[in-house]
Amino acid sequence: MAMNQTAANMQQLMNKNQPLMNPSQANQLQQLTNSMQQLLNPTPTPMQLQLNNPTPTAMQQLASPAPPHMQQLINPPHDHMNQHANPNPTPMQQLMNQSSPAKQQLLKQNPLGARQLIKGDRHLFSSSDDNAMSKQIQATHSPDGRQFDVKPLLHIVEDIFYHSAPTTDSHALPTATRSDALDERTYHSGFSAMLESLAFVIDRVASELTYKCTSGGDAHSTTMAILNMLSSYTWDAKLVIALAAFAMNYGEFWLVAQNYTSNQLAKSVAILKQLPDILENSSMLKPRFDSVKNLITVMLAIAKCIVEFHELPHMYITTDTSAFSTAIAHLPIAVYWTIRSIVACASQITGLIGLGHEHMVSTTEAWELSSLAHKLSNIHSHLANQLGLCFKHIDERKQMETYQNLLHLFDMAHLDNMRVLKALIYAKDDVQPLVEGSSKRKVNIEVLRRKNVLLLISDLDITQEEISILEQIYNESRLQPSRQESQYEIVWLPILDHTVPLNDATHKKFEMLQSSMTWYSVYSPTLIDQAVVQFIKKEWHFNKKPMLVVLDPQGRIACPNALHMMWIWGSLAFPFTTLREEALWKEESWRLELLVDGIDPTILNWMQEGRYICLYGGEDMEWIRKFTNNARAVAQAAGIPLGMVYVGKSNPKERVRKNIATITVEKLSHCWQDLTSIWYFWVRIESMWRSKNQLGKASENDSIMKEIMTLLSFDSSEGGWAMLSRGADEIVKAKGSIFLTSLTDYTAWKDEIQQKGFLPSLRDYLKGLHTEHHCNRLILPGAAGKIPERIVCSECGRTMERFLLYKCCDE
Repeated sequence: MAMNQTAANMQQLMNKNQPLMNPSQANQLQQLTNSMQQLLNPTPTPMQLQLNNPTPTAMQQLASPAPPHMQQLINPPHDHMNQHANPNPTPMQQLMNQSSPAKQQLLKQNPLGARQLIKGDRHLFSSSDDNAMSKQIQATHSPDGRQFDVKPLLHIVEDIFYHSAPTTDSHALPTATRSDALDERTYHSGFSAMLESLAFVIDRVASELTYKCTSGGDAHSTTMAILNMLSSYTWDAKLVIALAAFAMNYGEFWLVAQNYTSNQLAKSVAILKQLPDILENSSMLKPRFDSVKNLITVMLAIAKCIVEFHELPHMYITTDTSAFSTAIAHLPIAVYWTIRSIVACASQITGLIGLGHEHMVSTTEAWELSSLAHKLSNIHSHLANQLGLCFKHIDERKQMETYQNLLHLFDMAHLDNMRVLKALIYAKDDVQPLVEGSSKRKVNIEVLRRKNVLLLISDLDITQEEISILEQIYNESRLQPSRQESQYEIVWLPILDHTVPLNDATHKKFEMLQSSMTWYSVYSPTLIDQAVVQFIKKEWHFNKKPMLVVLDPQGRIACPNALHMMWIWGSLAFPFTTLREEALWKEESWRLELLVDGIDPTILNWMQEGRYICLYGGEDMEWIRKFTNNARAVAQAAGIPLGMVYVGKSNPKERVRKNIATITVEKLSHCWQDLTSIWYFWVRIESMWRSKNQLGKASENDSIMKEIMTLLSFDSSEGGWAMLSRGADEIVKAKGSIFLTSLTDYTAWKDEIQQKGFLPSLRDYLKGLHTEHHCNRLILPGAAGKIPERIVCSECGRTMERFLLYKCCDE
């Protein structure tokens, strides 16, 4: 039907004295326009009003000489244009360079192509008055307020160009896939009404293109005529309608060209158009087809860009935004040159019809199209840059809105935790955002409704030791699900920098960590909004170190970071509130069970047997040999049962691993073969410091805090250390050198053992070895939250000097 309509229009066009529309057609057009104006006349948004009617500022930009960067867009330097010219002049280039008699000779050979080139080239390369042209373009614009969603129409146009191409790119989608996508994107409610309202004007523009290109019309005049025909439409609608008109003619041409060898109807039409002779020698036409195809690609890119400008949400961007106002001012120029390029492409295709063998002289010239493609590429680059700035502005506004919404949510009272969890994890309902730990199946956030939720927040550098210990605690709580301490769920929120793309290596690392977790986790890190990431960093003070934020069944924060409670007491700390934390500390005293609880049952057995238990650490293997040999000798001489355990150093590395191997081979003492146990021993001590510090305790007024800081200072020193205890409360400790001296001097204090006991005698002798001169270091756990301004020495009570330490250990 489209081909028949076009044929009818062509019959009118061949009669140059006959108008494009008779009175009856004009009357029908008026009735159709009035009907569609009633159907499709929604109230335009402020954004659309601004796009359709640029502000005085934008009008002034159009009326005044264009700025330097737009001067280049409107009139590229001649050098750029000459770059596209063929170094071997073609007949058409000879036409422009030769004298009048020679031009007249070529005009006789191909009058249509020569006239088009001369007239079109005069506007394309002349240094015309840009100010006057801008005024001329803007004078054609008189929108009537109608709004059309032209995106579905643009999809159809794009599909026509894709299937009309003489060759198909190898990387393009299969035809079936593109057709399915076209159906899904295009045929929705309202599309048919929109197409019916635009079908007549599309056909009218197509007829105008065919008529002007066939009659050798001037490219600029043709472009202005089309703009006048489309004066009542918005800028995006003008461009898409013009593209649709060209696509209809272009598609009909290639529909016949692609089927004339297999379809009799197409063959007959092709013969009338003299296409067989042209297509059989298509290799000579390849530069022209390639140039048209390249120009179409840029035209589509500009059209998509302008349509996106019209779709920008007015609630997040206004005309006060610099990038948006700049783009608005340049839309008329962009639309003009794109329609001008449509005219050029239409001229190339129309020029092939009916020329037969004569086309061979005029069809090898593609430099005009290449120059237009260069011009449009500059315009698209400018618009795309402004669009990118607009998207950035909109994204920042959305992030700010999400951030404020989170602050507001945590100030509100809720019946359950759903609103809070959706805001933190994923606000939409289009996907199931969680992965269940054991089955690894995707589930909805609803599984967490009215439950205590522990948000495990970390980046992808969370260690396997942290996951392993937390898994052990979590799995133990699942063994007795009816217990009160088991009424919680853990959800891992991976916090990544959204400005860094999620590459394959990062994604594999995420999947590896996710597969090792038995609790819930977010399906993908990309689901977590960037505003949520900023909220967690600023409001919850996340800084690489894993943290465990506890939300109660109503979504309120029960504890800003319960990870230290989890390391110290496990699920016993449930519901992980500050009140529960304070209650647990009231029940505690500084004893060996607090240090080794849940790490090594051997030590607990030794305690039941009444043994003296010695914990020692450090990395100096020579000191370890001397200390363990002397300790065994003293224990034998004193007749006491002794058990020794090597606890290494915090963040154990290869040197600790080698020490464990040596201690095991030489049978110096008992030691933990798994470095995870050593890591857990020290992280529990660090967690004790964090817990006490979070509760406002200091070594001056809290005895347990003082002992914790002593052990941390031992670990921060270069040498070894040792701690000897028996029973619940008797503990003696000292640095390695002093402790070793007291053992080698055993004969000096052994006589006091019978009267005082072994540990009191050793404690008194150690006190005598202490001098006023000492140098203690204390390295506090990294990213531990609030660091006290004043910390006193656990040995002498004086205020310690404060330094910043940056450490890198790659052993």
